[in-house]
This record gives sequence, structure tokens and C-alpha cells, in this order.
Amino acid sequence: MTLAQLKQELVAYSKTIGVDKIGFASADPFLQLKDRLKLQQQLGYQSGFEEPDIEKRVYPQKKLVEARSIISIALAYPSKMENPPKSTREERRGIFCRASWGKDYHDILRGKLQLLEAFLKEKAPEARTASMVDTGELSDRAVAERAGIGWSGKNCAIITPEFGSYVYLGEIITTLPFEPDQPLTEQCGTCNKCVEACPTGALVQGGQLDSQKCIAYLTQTKGFLPEQYRIKIGNRLYGCDTCQQVCPENKGKDFHHHPEMEPDPELAKPKLIPLLTIGNREFKEKFGHVSGSWRGKKPIQRNAIIALAHFKDKQALPNLSQIVKSDPRPVIRGTAAWAIGKIGSKEEESVLISAKKQEKDEEVLREIDRGLKMLENKH
Repeated sequence: MTLAQLKQELVAYSKTIGVDKIGFASADPFLQLKDRLKLQQQLGYQSGFEEPDIEKRVYPQKKLVEARSIISIALAYPSKMENPPKSTREERRGIFCRASWGKDYHDILRGKLQLLEAFLKEKAPEARTASMVDTGELSDRAVAERAGIGWSGKNCAIITPEFGSYVYLGEIITTLPFEPDQPLTEQCGTCNKCVEACPTGALVQGGQLDSQKCIAYLTQTKGFLPEQYRIKIGNRLYGCDTCQQVCPENKGKDFHHHPEMEPDPELAKPKLIPLLTIGNREFKEKFGHVSGSWRGKKPIQRNAIIALAHFKDKQALPNLSQIVKSDPRPVIRGTAAWAIGKIGSKEEESVLISAKKQEKDEEVLREIDRGLKMLENKH
């Protein structure tokens, strides 16, 4: 069998296992990416979640010595939820971004990549492969762009003509020298909607992201959230979809090809107050299978407190008062103290004053003072 025939067979097989798009790229070094990554590092724009060694991100041969080509795959995920629950005054809700609806996409894509690797090895036993999704060394986007899956949009997402940017990406490096596909030309043109709509100005310019300001990144951090970003987060518990929602290429794009990606509305838009008291076991049972749970419950709870402050939900005050008194985690105590200041009135002053007397943590004390100041200004 020739390589061209094997490529055709692999493409045909990929359709039978539910891969929505497949493309092939050379395993040449990603030298343009190298310059971009160096600049991002110098500017302090990296999130810290990515592979820190730039060489590993640029040279596929660091992962697989005799790498000759890379196979890129894309799976389309839903952008709309059937019967989404409403956030009402009685029951305020938060929201997980679309990429965290349904089963964790890392697991879904790894399953598809394993099937493709097994198919390749059956047809070409001498082939060696290495696959990765999101947390691997290579840049999924750089590979997908080179493989013709889509173009790199100004919102720093891969935009496919068929599915917009609502796609998960993964890749297989292989020792087989497949003929590369043609990359797509960038089609954003003069459109700048994503840059203009970014709530924190994290999109510095088209195609350049300051991850440190990006709400998707901020919702995953574990420390105190800088105050200027608390107002911007709204009711987002994990991730942010703004730059995708405003993209004209995503208009009318909503695909339901994979049942395991369908959201449970009660998990994708959960009630906020119950999140404040959820235990570790219940959190794992409920949210453990979604990608938004990877950092544990603490960031989600902190974001839920910020969301309740955003809604000025007075029903949350008894829970928040209890948290300030007795939660062992400084970030949660302090954020709750700040939220009481946002939501409460004169009656809550006594809660913060007594909390201040027993508090030892400097940062929490600062948040209590912020809360007290906000309450004073309401007199």
C-alpha cells in the first residue's frame, strides 16, 4: 500500500469513529511559533499552564525522534444547550464555558487518537507514533493551522469553515512521511469584533493574547482574584466564551455529533448557593467528569462567591457569613468578606468586625477591610 492510499484509508476510517475533521502537516520545526512564544515569554503574557520549554513546543523531533509528519484532528462541540435553566432572582446560577460541557474532552479526544494510532500500526507496523491533546508539548493550534484544519483567528482560536471555532483539537506525530495538506489562508479580514468585545482587554491585538488578563485563565487560578477582574467575571465559574460568541464565523454554528459532549444543564449552569457548601466527594461525583473540574473545587467556589456578589444576592449572606467565620481556606474566607461588602448592608458590619478580631491572615484582613469600607459607604 502506498502512503497516499494509507492516507485515504486513514481519512475514511476517521469518519467512521466520529472525527469531524482530519488534516496532515509536515513535522518541520514551528519556527514562526518559536518567535511568537519567545515574545509572549518576554512580555509576561503566558499563563503558566503551558509546556515551559519552548524547544519542546517547536521541534516535534523532541517528542518523537524520527518524526516526519503530524496528523491533526478536530471534533465539533455544541454551542447551544437544550432547555437551559434560567438564572432567576430566587435561584441565581453560574455558567461553565462550552468547552467544559459534557465529558472531559481530553478523554474523548485521547480515545479517538488511540483508535487512529492502532489503525495506523495495523496497516504500517513499522510506524511509530506519539499523540497529545491540549496538555502536550506541541501547540494544538499551530499544528491544526499547518494541517489545514482552520486558520488562526484574531481571537487566538482555530476557526474552521465548517464548525467555526467550536472544535477540540488533538494530534499524532508519526514517523510516516504523509503528504501535507494545504493550510487555509487567514479569513478574519478587517473584522475586529473579538478584540473589541474582550471583557478585560486580554486580546492585546488580533492574534495576541495576554493570558494573565484572560478570564478563561483567571477563572482557573487558585489565589485571590485581583479586584479589577472580579467585576468583569460576572457569573462565569469556568472559562469564557465572549470572543467566540461575537465571532461572525460562529453565527448559526451548533453541532451535536457526539452524545458524550452534551451538557447536563444543571452542571453547565449550576445553582450558585449550593456550590458554597459542596463537599469534596459530592464535587467529584457531580463535576469530576467535566474538564472544568481539573483544578478542584476551590476556584469554582471562589468564582461562585464572586458571581453572588455580581448578582448582589442577599440570600447568600448567611452562607457567606459562615464562610468568613469558619472556612479554613484564606482565599475563600477573604473573597466571602469582600462579597459581603458588595451585597450587605449595615447589619453585616458586625459579622466582619468579629471576623476581623479572630483573623490572622494578612490578605484576608485586607479583604475584610475592603468589605467594611463598602458597607460604610452604603450608610
